[in-house]
Amino acid sequence: MKQIGLLSDTHGTIDERIFSFFKDCDEIWHAGDIGNITVYNKLNESFLLRAVYGNIDGTDIRQVCKPNLFFRVEDIDIFMTHIGGYPKHYDAKTLIQIKELKPSLFICGHSHILKVMYDNDFNMMCMNPGAYGKYGFHVIRTAIRFSIDGKALKNLEVLEIPRQ
Repeated sequence: MKQIGLLSDTHGTIDERIFSFFKDCDEIWHAGDIGNITVYNKLNESFLLRAVYGNIDGTDIRQVCKPNLFFRVEDIDIFMTHIGGYPKHYDAKTLIQIKELKPSLFICGHSHILKVMYDNDFNMMCMNPGAYGKYGFHVIRTAIRFSIDGKALKNLEVLEIPRQ
């Protein structure tokens, strides 16, 4: 079983509360708009980090991250990108990749809206952790923690912090 921490849209800021929320995680996944290399390095120093770059990320992040990741954890195939959408409303490029890759778990960011939904059309769970950064239109900063046990996703928890 693997414990996963998931966040997105940090936009160049990170605070210590995320480190205690993720303290027992085996891996941290960042779904883009990291914001700067300092945030990336801080997460990468503390955890096994998998990250994609987002639309606001500059060359510093794009040199260490890809726009998309497709990987396997336990018995789950995961596709992660920044701009992806959600069931019935996928980005056109993302929809092509979903059809081709057939992931069991789809991860994206960008919207700043936390969503966890199952897509019956593609037989996959879709997760967007919302936005953890201090910049954007969101009122609550959010991150997700969950477990992968074989083919099962379990124990999903949400961290909510009012944005100031």
